[in-house]
Amino acid sequence: MAPIGTGAILPFCFWPSPNIHSSSRRAKSKGGRQQQLLSCRQAGVVSPAAAQGQSSEQLLLHRNNNNKSTSQLPHYSTTKLPQGAEEEGVLLNDTTSTTTIVDYFQLSKELVIRSKADGGPPRWFSPLDCASFDSSSASTPLLLFLPGLVGVGSGIVLQCPKLGEIFDVWCLHIPISDRSSFSDLVKLVEETVRSENSRRPQTPIYLVGESFGGCLALAIASRNPDIDLLLVLANPATCFSKSQLHPLLPFSQVMPEQMNLSLLYLLSLASGFPSRMTMDALQKSLPLEQTVGELTQAAGALSSYISVLADLLGVETLNWKLKMLKSAEAFSNSRLHAVKARTLILCSGRDPMFPSQEEGERLRRLLPNCEIRTFSDKGHVLFLEDGFDLVTVIKGASFYQRGRFLDYVSDYLPPKPSEFKQIYEPHRWTEVACNPVMISTLEDGKIVRGLSGIPSEGPVLYVGYHMLLGFELTPLVARFWMERNIVLRGIAHPLTFMKLKDGKLPDLSTFDAFRAMGAVPASATNLYKLFSSKSHVLLYPGGMREALHRKGEEHKLIWPEQSEFVRMAARFGAKIIPFGAVGEDDFGQLLFDYDDLMKIPYFKAFIQELTDEAVKLRSELQGEVANQDIHLPVILPKLPGRLYFFFGKPIETEGRKQELKRRDEAHKLYIQVKSEVESCIAYLKEKRENDPYRNILARLTYQAMNGFDSEVPTFDL
Repeated sequence: MAPIGTGAILPFCFWPSPNIHSSSRRAKSKGGRQQQLLSCRQAGVVSPAAAQGQSSEQLLLHRNNNNKSTSQLPHYSTTKLPQGAEEEGVLLNDTTSTTTIVDYFQLSKELVIRSKADGGPPRWFSPLDCASFDSSSASTPLLLFLPGLVGVGSGIVLQCPKLGEIFDVWCLHIPISDRSSFSDLVKLVEETVRSENSRRPQTPIYLVGESFGGCLALAIASRNPDIDLLLVLANPATCFSKSQLHPLLPFSQVMPEQMNLSLLYLLSLASGFPSRMTMDALQKSLPLEQTVGELTQAAGALSSYISVLADLLGVETLNWKLKMLKSAEAFSNSRLHAVKARTLILCSGRDPMFPSQEEGERLRRLLPNCEIRTFSDKGHVLFLEDGFDLVTVIKGASFYQRGRFLDYVSDYLPPKPSEFKQIYEPHRWTEVACNPVMISTLEDGKIVRGLSGIPSEGPVLYVGYHMLLGFELTPLVARFWMERNIVLRGIAHPLTFMKLKDGKLPDLSTFDAFRAMGAVPASATNLYKLFSSKSHVLLYPGGMREALHRKGEEHKLIWPEQSEFVRMAARFGAKIIPFGAVGEDDFGQLLFDYDDLMKIPYFKAFIQELTDEAVKLRSELQGEVANQDIHLPVILPKLPGRLYFFFGKPIETEGRKQELKRRDEAHKLYIQVKSEVESCIAYLKEKRENDPYRNILARLTYQAMNGFDSEVPTFDL
């Protein structure tokens, strides 16, 4: 973001709203206001707003020549990441520009000053940091940010550099002195929503509401059930009557003017601004003198912003806004039954303003198509919190879509290096615990350590053995990403994407990391789409039955009798790579398996409850693989051993489409793949006996002597 006040570039351009109700005073100054707003045409950015009397279908934001066009954006359905992303330096650093909390305060101050000067009504603006593409593209979802009570509209600016890569971002700016009622604001946003929906009817519109803006988003959704809307609500103010602000309502009418400044400082402390500024400064790891300078600059920016805000936010204005918040709460709660849009509620665990977690659960129960994500260590102003990344949250929740319906294949956005780091960090302990050994096979049949035998181009189908509880997934997917720039699109059980009803199954947020790393629900349609997009697909024919195997079934394949993937792979000429994985027996011992638990009435009833909550798979099959009962076996942990993966020689299906249409030929290849997986497992079980570093103590000793980043040896190939 360009520094504010230098005169180089204004970091926003206003889009005046054509039909908001305004006072006669503002109507008289209409001509002067338009001149002021149009003066934001700098650096190739032209105000797209329709002036009074023009239709909002004409809204277009022209990007400057340095920004990417839609044709230059990456094709997000691909599974191969940009060259060089596997390098450690790239993995630990992201090229996305950053915006600091100081930038937020400066921008907010500028917006307040400009809106006071022009006297205009509520309007839309777009931060230039969001201008990463041609917003006129019909496939680019529109994101309308609806701000909190103050209404400046800059509350999402820290998220904009990344949001602008996948959305066309507009922010609603409500001038501090504006007296538009809640109904007026609903009409303004509703008109924009309807206009943009008519301009690009096949593309959804996102309403991202913060606090008061959450009420506004719910009101719009309730009045427009036929428009394809997606709601992201951060600590919505639908619980205003239970908030710390509610007692201020009667007091605000008699509060002395001189208390305004003190009140705003108290609210800023409650919102966590000082702690965020401190974290921003400390994370830069600068010398003490520079760190103190950063903190001083941030504190000055906060003080300057609050001083300007206090000058405008008088007793009358504060009273007006609190009354509007009460009105917004009443209106939105009365219309919850009419909200049909997909909704993602973001709740802070340390919100001093609202009981946000309690309110989030209430809304989740009342809204028919709603999910919730909780951030236990975050405060009220979630989008300004340190470490919060809205794009990563949206990706993990499978909440990004370009069309009327979510397509898990074409709508998927591969993680950026910084996003991968954020996803992987909580699971990094698995690298130390299991120190996986990766072995692959070249096309000439030579066995090599590492993943050099893995094809670079898809479509590729990896078919293997599913360890107990899928313990192999994290190191497997992570190694493919880090070593080969490949995102494995795992075929996953639908319970990681949806539940038939609330109950005992883990919350869907538990599986956000799997979805962010490319998992898709198991279905023939999704497998077809993955192959057609030349993806690298991970398939476990044994599915849940194999991952929840019984005692004595370690490293045993439990596959269907008939092939489920061969002919589909042959249709697209996909390479099939059989692989084996061993090591689960070095990490734990089954004490109580499914058979044991089913003998105990309490656990039998519990297993039935879990199973009834999930979508059923393979109900038409016979045999063990058809047993999809969900249970949690009791495992005795062991001193960690080591995980081993062996990827066999790729099996070509290119040119065999007609041959493999025959059921008998497809079955022969299916049996061959199964046999190859069993051979890979047998090879690893034999070879690991000669690994001197199979035990974690031996590995830690080696790393202590040679450096903890050193590669630990294994058996000879």
